Amino acid sequence: MTYNLTSIASQFKTEGRFVSAAPIGSGHINDSWLVTTSPADASDYVLQRINHTIFRNVPELTNNILRVTRHLKQRLMCRDRDLDWFHVIQLVETRNGEYYFQDPEGNFWRMYDHVRGTASYDVVGSPELAEEAGKAFGVFHYLTSDIDASALYDILPGFHHIGKRLQTFRETVKRDPVNRVREVATEIDFIESRAVEMHTILRLGEMGKIPLRVTHNDTKFNNVLFDPDGKAVAVVDLDTVMPGYILYDFGDAIRTGANTGQEDEADLAKVNIDLRLFEAYARGFLGITGKSLTADETSHLAFSAKFMTCLIGLRFLTDYIDGDRYYKTAFPGHNLQRARAQFRLLESMEEHFPEMQALISRHTGS
Repeated sequence: MTYNLTSIASQFKTEGRFVSAAPIGSGHINDSWLVTTSPADASDYVLQRINHTIFRNVPELTNNILRVTRHLKQRLMCRDRDLDWFHVIQLVETRNGEYYFQDPEGNFWRMYDHVRGTASYDVVGSPELAEEAGKAFGVFHYLTSDIDASALYDILPGFHHIGKRLQTFRETVKRDPVNRVREVATEIDFIESRAVEMHTILRLGEMGKIPLRVTHNDTKFNNVLFDPDGKAVAVVDLDTVMPGYILYDFGDAIRTGANTGQEDEADLAKVNIDLRLFEAYARGFLGITGKSLTADETSHLAFSAKFMTCLIGLRFLTDYIDGDRYYKTAFPGHNLQRARAQFRLLESMEEHFPEMQALISRHTGS
């Protein structure tokens, strides 16, 4: 669909005059454009069309982002360590004083400031980049650790709730709406054989052994911005900021950041856990957050990588069986290819799990 991006961008209080808008990012959910303005020294922006079929409560979504970003800015002003490098992305106000705009067709739009001179990466190129990403998400957690997580709106109820995800999966398998179940018997067995173990984090939370925290819930490596020297400068994509467990964030970061292949890698021989990248991310993350984590959180960090890889693979497989209704796909069978890549990564983590545990212990002193 074609949008009048010039008109939409004009709804926001930007510094300069609209020059152009080019697609940016590789996200599965929202559509994003980099808006450049003139004169040359004026700020640039990221314009996004919010997928309101998934994020149905845009006002509460926006309130979550504003609450967290304002808190981050306030904490940085009275920080107790050197965090000058950390940039907090900001929503841009509309001309009518809101932070989102709804066009006549019902689409919801928002705009963020663009951190000029930065880049994001879908694949981690070095342990140094992995450690920087760990620091960035570590700072996010460190600075939000004093927010009452229950004050945030649960924008996607049950987002990482394995019980609900398995229930949806089993119901979808039973319905078999587009006759794909017969193709994926091996993948279905793969999930079911791990279902009991994958309830571990949920049980810890329900027993009160791990605290509810403000979590990002989409800690893919490409949600960190890096400067030209490879230093992390910002965390982006705050749509899923809501109450959760920090293990979800650590696990998803490892799932995407320590994978030797792409998230949708077709050649499964290329998919493995890179222990160098795993350790580097953990070192950066724990260097910021280590003392604030509970013993149960640190002892389950390695497991969280297995959990999130299994969970996301489960979601890709469920969507494939359901007819590709949730994730954007680039070709037929894309979600199945994604699921198989996740399951191969999980197998690699299972093979190297004792080493992963030992590396966490090295950086926590446990």
